Amino acid sequence: MSTSPGPTLRELAVQALSSTERGYDLLAPDFDRTPFRTPDRVLDAVARELRRLGPFAAGLDVCCGTGAGVGVLRAVCTDRVVGVDFSAGMLAVARSAPVAPVPAAPAREPGGAGPGDAGRPDGPAGPDGPAAHWVRADARRLPFRAPAFDLAVSFGAFGHFLPAERPALFAQVHAALRPGGLFAFPLPAPARVGSRLYWGLWGFDAAMRVRNALWRPRFVMYYRTFRPSAVLGELARAGFDVAAPPLGALGLRPDGTPRCRLVVARRR
Repeated sequence: MSTSPGPTLRELAVQALSSTERGYDLLAPDFDRTPFRTPDRVLDAVARELRRLGPFAAGLDVCCGTGAGVGVLRAVCTDRVVGVDFSAGMLAVARSAPVAPVPAAPAREPGGAGPGDAGRPDGPAGPDGPAAHWVRADARRLPFRAPAFDLAVSFGAFGHFLPAERPALFAQVHAALRPGGLFAFPLPAPARVGSRLYWGLWGFDAAMRVRNALWRPRFVMYYRTFRPSAVLGELARAGFDVAAPPLGALGLRPDGTPRCRLVVARRR
């Protein structure tokens, strides 16, 4: 295992001047040591909520990256877990990594067919969950021939899709789910206007817009384009019934509102 503390400033600069796909290929070996990886506390909170809604037979991690979210699926799925990403580098790390740990179940927790194109498992099955499969594909063009999943999740990937691309993305997830299947993902509360985080995200998005106006290929990553009201409406138009309960384990903001919600979109 590498003991590298993470990517250097030079490596991040090279990544930022690459395409989105190539940038993640370059970042992949160090990705799990960056702040961009979804924190374990968020993964654990999502797993806890999904346990209450499951179990599920087959699960899909959309834009799985190095596979951090696969442990969530293994915690709540009984038959098959599939991760999809367009970066060969990220999938190579996912395949070579130890089996993603399954988040521990809360105390006193009570005790389908797979995708046609997923291939054989790339990781071992174990007592804590089903084997992992890894598929290289663009999430806007998922390769599954028929509805194959009972649950789809995604963590931290939506900033890589422009607002105009989201309806196609949600339509692909809808098509991959069986009727009644769930699409779930954490939705952090928006930064308070005027806060340090607000201006940090605003500055990042502004810098990316300038970069993409002046440099090709584009690197698509924006934080402030994934607006909750717009996203919930797009999911409804894609054929989902949508709820967004609080992720209670992540606590409340000073004004009493949840720090994060779990979007739970059920295919009609």
